[in-house]
Amino acid sequence: MVVTPKVWFVGAGPGDPELITVKGKVLVNTADVLIYAGSLVNPALVEESGARIKHDSWGMHLNEMVDEMVQYALAGKKVVRLHSGDPSLYGAIVEQIEKLEKHGIAVEIIPGVSSLFAAAAALKTQLTLRGVSESVIVTRPAGKTLEKDQIEAFSQLGTTLVIFLGTDKLDEITAKLACPKNTPAAVVYHASWPDQKIIRGTVADIAAKAHDAGIEHTALLLIGGVVGTRKEGHITSYLYS
Repeated sequence: MVVTPKVWFVGAGPGDPELITVKGKVLVNTADVLIYAGSLVNPALVEESGARIKHDSWGMHLNEMVDEMVQYALAGKKVVRLHSGDPSLYGAIVEQIEKLEKHGIAVEIIPGVSSLFAAAAALKTQLTLRGVSESVIVTRPAGKTLEKDQIEAFSQLGTTLVIFLGTDKLDEITAKLACPKNTPAAVVYHASWPDQKIIRGTVADIAAKAHDAGIEHTALLLIGGVVGTRKEGHITSYLYS
C-alpha cells in the first residue's frame, strides 16, 4: 500500500494551551516533526509534543520552511505545522500549501480557536448582537505587505470591526475611523494568556489608553457597540423570547 506523504496544518488556538482542539492536540503530541510559529504559540504545546524534531519558524524564509516539510514528509515522517489561532486568518498558509502540493505532498488543515473569539470571551460579549450589530468585519491596516486598507470605509458601516496586526499603528488606525468618536472600543492584549490585558475606551481615547498600558504588540482592536459595557439598543434574542 502506497501512503501519500502529508503535512498537517494545525491551529494552536489563541494562547491558552487548553484551547487547542482535541484533534489538534493529538496531532501535535504524536508528530515526528513539529514546525511551530515561534512566540505566538504557547511553549507548553511545544514542550508536550512528542516530536523528536522541533523547529521554530520565526525568521525562516518560505522556501526554507517548505523544503524542510517536504524533506521530512517524503521520508515518511508525520509533519505538523503549528500555527497560532486559526490558520485561515492571516495564517499565510496558501503559499505553503501550493508549494507542498507541487511536491506531491497532501495537506490537511485542523481549525483552531482564533484570538478574535478569545478576545470576545475576555470582553464577555457577543460579536454579533441583535439591535447592535448583525455583522463582523475582520481586517488589518496597511503596512509592509498591504499597500492600502479599507478601514475608513468599513468603519462607516456601523457594525463590529475587528482589526488584526495593528497594535503598533493604533494612532494611525483610530485617526482613519469615520464612526463617531464616542463609539466603544477595546484593545485586548494576549487574549487567553496568563498576562492578558483588557483596555476599554472609545475611538477617541483607546490608542492613548493602550499606550499608557504599555501595549505595543500582539493585541486586537475591537470597535463597535458590542464592546461597550452597556449595550444600548440590544434586543433580546428570539431564542429566549
